[in-house]
Amino acid sequence: MVNTKAVGEPRRLRFVSAVVTVYVAIVIGTVAALGAMSSAAPEQATDEAWGHALVVLVFAILLPVRLRSARSGNTKAVRALGIIAAVLLVVNLVEAALPGVFPAWMRVEMAAIALLMLAMLVLVRRSARR
Repeated sequence: MVNTKAVGEPRRLRFVSAVVTVYVAIVIGTVAALGAMSSAAPEQATDEAWGHALVVLVFAILLPVRLRSARSGNTKAVRALGIIAAVLLVVNLVEAALPGVFPAWMRVEMAAIALLMLAMLVLVRRSARR
């Protein structure tokens, strides 16, 4: 059996890993839902919704890469995780608050991502202090 946990990895970084995994799953689900809605309910798959989905998809690729570096002990990567979490938190809250731009189901998705990023921001800050 191979030990995939980095030596000395802070416990809180393992929780960050779980948050990143949930985030990636939400993003994949969002893109899949938009794909299905494009033909079944096009009014729910607006251009703005696709734009948001593509932005969060880029971060769904970037976050695991930064997490891997952070696990190996790279303190800049830990800082990058915090910055990405803060940006995603603010952007999702602002976008969710824009009236009439996004469908209601996507506002719920944005609120969920904002909560996840708040949790990740707290975990990353605690991990960085240690």
